[in-house]
Amino acid sequence: MSYRVGIINVTGYAGMEAARLLWKHPGARIVAATGRSLAGKRLGEAFPHLAVYGDFRITEEIEAEVDIVFSALPTAESAKACAPFVRAGTKVVDIAADFRLKEPGAFEHWMSGGNPHPAPELLAQAVYGLPELNRDRIAGANLVANPGCYPAAAILALAPAVAAGLVSDPVVVDAKSGISGAGRGTGGSYGYSEVNEDLSAYKIANHNHQPEIQQELANLREGPPPKVTFVPHLAPMTRGIHATCYAPLTRAVTRAEVTRIYRDFYAAAPFTDVVETPPHTKQTLGNNMCLVHPAIDERNGMLIAIGVLDNLVKGAAGQAIENMNLMLGLEQTAGLDLPAVYP
Repeated sequence: MSYRVGIINVTGYAGMEAARLLWKHPGARIVAATGRSLAGKRLGEAFPHLAVYGDFRITEEIEAEVDIVFSALPTAESAKACAPFVRAGTKVVDIAADFRLKEPGAFEHWMSGGNPHPAPELLAQAVYGLPELNRDRIAGANLVANPGCYPAAAILALAPAVAAGLVSDPVVVDAKSGISGAGRGTGGSYGYSEVNEDLSAYKIANHNHQPEIQQELANLREGPPPKVTFVPHLAPMTRGIHATCYAPLTRAVTRAEVTRIYRDFYAAAPFTDVVETPPHTKQTLGNNMCLVHPAIDERNGMLIAIGVLDNLVKGAAGQAIENMNLMLGLEQTAGLDLPAVYP
């Protein structure tokens, strides 16, 4: 059996990356892909790297019968498009941030500039789509909120230590992203001459991924939510997330013990690997892996944990396909067992 997939907004980076990854998927195929500005064009005409799709056409709306829908619309626009499919019983993976935060007020504050959530009744059933934490719940879900790229790297870097009670507050996440994380339609100062040879922080202490990181780490421990400071940076590269996370240790611990805790935590996770040396973003380019490296600053009693992933794969489209596999009862790794592109 081959499941039928629809992609809303195939013209964005996440949507076109989902199309690339699904081309050779053994159990799913794209039957509809929307993109209003390019409706009527062949997918390969709009994006030559997808010419393998032949005469497949982009449409304004999903008109074919589908088993699952990916929404790659921008945040604050996605929920409205997802809601009719969820209500009709079609499985949905929202790659945007519209269903990640559980409180409708949080959506208004962080995502939409004060506008109310268009489908607040669906928030309770949305499952946060990080299989390393929620594999069984994802498998039984009809609506999955795909994680943000920064939160995926930070949460995977910190989760074993938080769950084991090894760290306390404050948690500091210092993260860098490639330019593709800004999306195709954002405009602004993202031209080559402006970002090359440059590194800059943005949305300091005010980025909408901060409450997402806090919310998911809070689920791993008792007591109040952790105090999280998150500072994102724009790095002069196309793809990649590099998150360096800091938190005070609650007790003395050796590097060997921390490594064992991390490896035990991710023993059944096919796409998170605990590595011996600090990982590079190029080591995950084009694949669905997150590489995690925990270290101990013994002098100052600090955990330093690094998470590295491709923001368009494990941070977006690859994670969406991994969630789809679980939701449809397919092998979790189906279509995603790819090596990184190097150099």
